[in-house]
Amino acid sequence: MTTLIQGAESRPRWSRASAGVLEAARSIRSRATTEPVYRLAGWEPAALFVLVLLMVFCGLVELYSASALMAQEEGLPAHYYALRQFLGVPVGFLLAGVLAKADYRALQRFAWPMIGATILALIIIVMPGTEAIAPTVNGARRWIHLGVSIQPSEFAKITLIVWTAALAVKKQERLHSFRKGLLPFLVVWFAVALPVLMQPNFSAAVLLPLLAALVLFAGGARIGHFILLGMVTVPLAWNQIQSAGYRMRRIIGFLDPMADPNGVTYQIHQSLIAVGSGGITGMGLGGSRQKFGFLPELHNDFLFSMIGEEWGLIGVCFILTLFIAFGLLGYRIARGAPDLFGYLLAVGMTNLIVVSALLHMGVALALLPTTGVNLPFMSYGRSGLLIAFIAVGMLLSVARASLRSVETKT
Repeated sequence: MTTLIQGAESRPRWSRASAGVLEAARSIRSRATTEPVYRLAGWEPAALFVLVLLMVFCGLVELYSASALMAQEEGLPAHYYALRQFLGVPVGFLLAGVLAKADYRALQRFAWPMIGATILALIIIVMPGTEAIAPTVNGARRWIHLGVSIQPSEFAKITLIVWTAALAVKKQERLHSFRKGLLPFLVVWFAVALPVLMQPNFSAAVLLPLLAALVLFAGGARIGHFILLGMVTVPLAWNQIQSAGYRMRRIIGFLDPMADPNGVTYQIHQSLIAVGSGGITGMGLGGSRQKFGFLPELHNDFLFSMIGEEWGLIGVCFILTLFIAFGLLGYRIARGAPDLFGYLLAVGMTNLIVVSALLHMGVALALLPTTGVNLPFMSYGRSGLLIAFIAVGMLLSVARASLRSVETKT
């Protein structure tokens, strides 16, 4: 025993820390009780609410600045887009509140119906003859119009995470096997991603399996299987990129943002100009020059670029800090989850927000190829806004369950 203790103490500090993290993950994955391994302090739900409130407020302020001129050019009031987004905020908070009070464990029973309804909605969008409810807009069919406009690919992020978490719990003992473990997941992931790719929406078709794979990896799937999957997927993804000229142009623009500033690299070139023009303190709210027709989609895909221009490095760091804090808080809630499903659900919902934010920022800073990913809670789009609030509601539900189990024990 003395030898073992001395051996452990003689290991490097990073090795002991890694062993502790792995042991905590194993203990979470191996239990099915309602007693959390890690006890939350009780302030986590309030902190999450404050973070979301800050992000929504900052988003509405910058969205107004980004969209006012565009709205006026379309013959609309300057506040048109900001007001539409604002009207979705109370609905989002209400939805998050309802989900927070509900028992997240009920989602396990509805995982299959949810994923089935999602696949059906995605198929309806791309089916011939459904153009009346799913018209082509800007060369793509991504919306269902039934009185209100719904983007099923956004809701697919939630349902795919829930389904993956539920099935990972059920197949916990078989996740080490490719045929009995990973393969069934791949079939459903493909069934969700294929109609999204046909819309076409390549970025969402890649993001959906990525979010699901992160959940499955947290559940204990072997990393070797994901490496093998990546080796198979990369050539297929490259083929899809080459098959569409605009995707290939985006890759060229990513590799050399200054190659053709008036052509293929126009968007990313203008985005870098916007961020660079902000300097340390920014040009001030409303002071953006890029919104005068230079950089398209400022209110959506490139909102972070405008934050850099008007808020400067200080504003960029502030927004980045908000999302980092959200990630740390979300993983803290996951660590305190009462059971494996709650742990995986919290990890998945946290990744949904954080990964999307990092992808959006990466595109704005030319660290990633240009693609359409919203900045959660901030970019224009009520479907994306409601999805972000749903993720928060599920995180709060897991946190409340953890706190209730601790109160019961005491």
